[in-house]
Order: sequence, then structure tokens, then C-alpha cells
Amino acid sequence: MSRTRTRFPDRGRPLVALACLLLGGALTAQAQVVLVPSSPQVGSSNPISAEPPVPRPQGHACVVQLFQNLRFADFTPKTFGYAPPSDCPGPWARVVFTADFTVTAGRQFDRTAAFYLGHASIYYGTTAEPRAALSPSWHVERDVTDLTPIFTLVQSGEANIGNFVGVSGGVTYNGIIYASAALEFYPVSSAERAPRTPDMVVPVTGAGGDAGTLNGTASQITQTLILPTNVERAYLDVIAQSQSNDEFWYFCVPSDQAMHLQSCGNTPWRETEVTIDGQPAGVAPVYPWIYTGGIDPYLWEPIPGVQTLDFRPYRVDLTPFAGVLSDGNPHVLGISVYNADSYFLATANLLLYTDHGARRVTGGLLSSTLTGASAPVVAEHIQVNPSGPTYTGTISVSSGREFAISGYVDTSHGRVQTTLEQTVSFLNRQEFDVSPSADIQNVQQATTVDSRVSTRAGSTVSTREQRFSYPLRIDFSFVVNADGSLTQTTTSDQRDVVRASGGPGARNEESSLDNEVRATDTLSYDSGGNFLGPSGSMTTQTYRVRDASGNCYSRTLKAQAQKLVSVSDGGGCQ
Repeated sequence: MSRTRTRFPDRGRPLVALACLLLGGALTAQAQVVLVPSSPQVGSSNPISAEPPVPRPQGHACVVQLFQNLRFADFTPKTFGYAPPSDCPGPWARVVFTADFTVTAGRQFDRTAAFYLGHASIYYGTTAEPRAALSPSWHVERDVTDLTPIFTLVQSGEANIGNFVGVSGGVTYNGIIYASAALEFYPVSSAERAPRTPDMVVPVTGAGGDAGTLNGTASQITQTLILPTNVERAYLDVIAQSQSNDEFWYFCVPSDQAMHLQSCGNTPWRETEVTIDGQPAGVAPVYPWIYTGGIDPYLWEPIPGVQTLDFRPYRVDLTPFAGVLSDGNPHVLGISVYNADSYFLATANLLLYTDHGARRVTGGLLSSTLTGASAPVVAEHIQVNPSGPTYTGTISVSSGREFAISGYVDTSHGRVQTTLEQTVSFLNRQEFDVSPSADIQNVQQATTVDSRVSTRAGSTVSTREQRFSYPLRIDFSFVVNADGSLTQTTTSDQRDVVRASGGPGARNEESSLDNEVRATDTLSYDSGGNFLGPSGSMTTQTYRVRDASGNCYSRTLKAQAQKLVSVSDGGGCQ
């Protein structure tokens, strides 16, 4: 993956935890527990996030160490063995994945980190960049209870962090990555029951069992499936990660302007698309992740961008196709990214819930208005002054559509009909002032998905509504000053907002998540192009989440000059 846009790239009190966890795009009710967040070290430059740890049930957990202090200094995946915990047989009240990373001080790029068990993704994210005076260490964790079926089997796993150590282009890269990972299993108790989890998890990967590569709109990861004949519900947790020319896809412009505006082409419109037997079955927005080496590495130290170190998969509801998938015939599941331009990596887990009262169900697709993505609407307003030459003005790229998919399954407890209605909208507006002495590019982008799922079982109807919103604003300025010195200033505001409401019958449970990272920094170079350092660095993260019972968690972190300066809890809950 490319690393920066720089022209000369050098490089409190106990809080009540939520009764909800965000996993795969679903806010899922869990039992309440008391959570005391760790206290970040003020003055530290180590990566830190305002996100809370995963709430744990009371009682002792059985811990299975997947691997410890694995060394990543090449591009060879590392394998490990796994066996279920003998002292804690399933089902489990909760399963928590934890991982700890360290990169040795020196020079290194951020790297993609992907861990699999039986080829099913259990963690996906990127790593932090080191520097000569900093060896970053950080911790991530996630609730993986929905992956319970894969934890019941003895099988092998794979840890993949491709990392180059050596000399390339006259530059020595010597940052070595170390990682440890474990699973915590919490037994069922009188106070904590086992939640309903999928009955089967089917990994959807590339040919080698890792994430697959998508080089263009026509590229597709496909998996031929023969599934149980009693599937009632189906969901696809998918991650599509931008790489190479697509890393800064939100900065891209129509190809006819790419050279003039010093940007990538193919427009900034990207969308993950899911098909079943070639028929459009679902879509997923692409989150605009910014890696720790992206645009300006000093923007993200010590507070990285939203989800940077731990990507959250987007959950595509395929339940309207449950009757089709249960017919005993092979079906081809496909994943692609519309407008991919060299390239995306993609991986997914298919989660299946089966009818425990019948070995076979019947059903089918009733209707679908979902079609493949169409070309976005592009409005170019660029003025050219040939004497400069200079290019000034704006470009807007938008896309929007509405669709509904409905299907049914005749189960042991009657007919269940599911209807998914979605409105997907995208708008990217950029302002430009590009000349031999300046490259100014400001982007405002908004991606939203409004989803409504209605389930009818007999006379009972339940409805669930969700809104996903990914606002992004980046102001980028690279200027050649009168004395020949160079200045790059970047200001970024990146958010992840989720709202959910609804529930069985007439219940209307509401929950929300809002994660925002705002950062600014200036890089300076002398007239010879020598890097002089950063200045004016400020980063703030505010993380707030509220569950259906009104429980709230909020934390704000502030950093200046690459050091954490303050931690504030609870302010967003007032």
C-alpha cells in the first residue's frame, strides 16, 4: 500500500458499560456488566484509542493463547494450532479476542494485519508506524461470540502481517513487528446465559485462504457453497480494504482530470457488491480508513484514525435469500468492488442460522429491485489558466439508489418472510487550486446507508432500522514558498456514526455509536527538500455509545505534538 501524499515522504471513575456491542454492523443486546476503562498514560506517544474494552461477564474465563511473540519480518504467513478450551466447554456466554502488537523502533510502513482460524477472519486491521525514537505498542480486542461455531473445532489458524525488512531503493526498513493473540471463553452461568449464535460460519476468501485481490470492477472473489437445507437466516460480514492506487480513493477524480489535478482516477465512488449466482444480493459501503502512514504520519500519533488498528466488518443481510440457499444445490457467492482501480483486498464470513426443528426448509425469493451499480453523476467545474498552468474549481461525484429485497422460508414454526429495504447515498465534493507552486485539494464526503428489515412470522411483525453514516472532510495544502521552502498542511475530520432502532413486536429499542477523530499537522521542508519536521500537531478523538436501556459510555482523548495530553470521561453522555 502507498503511504503518504507528502511530496518528500520521510517519514477515572467506573463507568457502566453498554448493554450492547457493535459487531458486524449490528448492535446486539448483551447482559449489563460494570466496566472500568484503563487509564491512558498522559505524555505517552504510544497508540491509544478512546474505545472501551469489550464488556466481560462476571466470573473466570478460560484463555486459549493462539500465538505469542510471533515475529513478522517477511511476507510468509505464520501458522498456529488451536483446540477448544477443555475446562470451558461450549456454549459460551461470550468469547473475546485480544491481541497485542509491538513494532521495533526504526523505519517501517504501516502493514495490513489479518488473523484467520480455519480461514475464517477473526481479526483484520493495520499496524502503527514506528520512528527512530518510538517503538509503538498497542492492544486491540473484539467480541467474537458470533463466530462460536469455528471455536468448537480443533483446527489450524494463520497470522498474516506481510512486512518487508531490508533495503529498498536505497532506504533501509528495519521495523520488525511482533504480535500475540488469545481467545477468552466465558462459561454460561445463572447470571449469564449463552446468546443465540450462528450455527455455521463459512469463510469467503481468496484462492489462498487469505483476503482476495480485486483489481477492477469486474474482479470478483467467488466461493461455491453447498449449504445446509434448513437455513433460516444468513448474514455476510465483509471487509473491503483499499490498497495501492485506491488507498486514497476519496481523493480520486474523473480520469480525464487525474493528471492535471495530481490525483488518482476513476472518480472517488467505490462500493462493495455481493452477488448470489450472479444476481445482485446486497451492497456494503467502503469505509474511508486512513492508515497511520496515510497523508501525514504525524496526524495519527498517538491517536490513529477511526478503526485504523481494528477494522469493523459491515454486515450484509442475506436472509431474503435463505430459501434459495437451502435448496441443496451449489450456489456461487461473489464479492466485488465497483470502480476498484488497483486494488482492494476483501474477505468475509458468511453466518448461517438454521431451523433446529427441521432438517429441510423450503422457500424462495419473492422480489428484488436491486441492480448492479450504475456510473455516478459527475459535475466538473474546473477552470484552466494555460499560462500557469493552474487548475481551479470543483468536482462533485454522487450516487444514490433505493431497493427492496423480499424472500420467505417455510420453517418448522411456520412461514417467515423477510423484507430488506435500503437507501444508499454517496456524495464527494472537492475543491482544487493546483499550480506549479501549490497543490490545494479539499474534500467533503458523505456516505450513508438507511436500512429497514421487516420480519413477518404468522401475525407477528418485527422491524429493525439502522443508519450508517461515514462523514469525512480533509483539507490538504502543499505550497512552495517564495524562498523555495515547502509546507504541507493537512486537517482531517473523520467519523463513524451508527443509529439503530426497533425490536420484536411493538418494542422500539434505540442505540447509537459515534466515533470521531479530528487531526491537524504541518510538515516543513527546506529549499533542498530536506524534511525539517512537523509543527502544530493536534488530534482529538471522541467516542460515544449508548444502548437501548440508556446506558452510555463516552471518552475524549486529546493529543498535541505527538503526545497524549488529556483524557476526559462521560462528557458525551450528559
